[in-house]
Amino acid sequence: MNSIDTLLMMGEGGKPNPMMNLVFMVGMIAVMYFFMIRPQMKRAKEQKEFSNQNNIGDTIITTAGIYGKIVKANDDGTISVEVDRNTVIKMDRSAISMELTSAFRKKATAEIKA
Repeated sequence: MNSIDTLLMMGEGGKPNPMMNLVFMVGMIAVMYFFMIRPQMKRAKEQKEFSNQNNIGDTIITTAGIYGKIVKANDDGTISVEVDRNTVIKMDRSAISMELTSAFRKKATAEIKA
């Protein structure tokens, strides 16, 4: 074994160091938290804020890919979306896709400027 392996894995007298197992496990949990759990919680918070910011008249895209315009905000946390003339569907606010709607709005503003 080289000297780094010896320092990390072995304690005094060549016996395995149990503290290194604990340090390794804590390190793995920290990596999983900072690279997987925390970003997902941040995205969920941003999605919730985005869906609450949409107002009547905004054009949206749902997670199912349906394009529509918000025509009514209901008291039970749902919205009514007009997908075609005289065709209104009721859906939950969480069904609005933040990524697709943001991309659609950027594309629309870019076309208006051009």
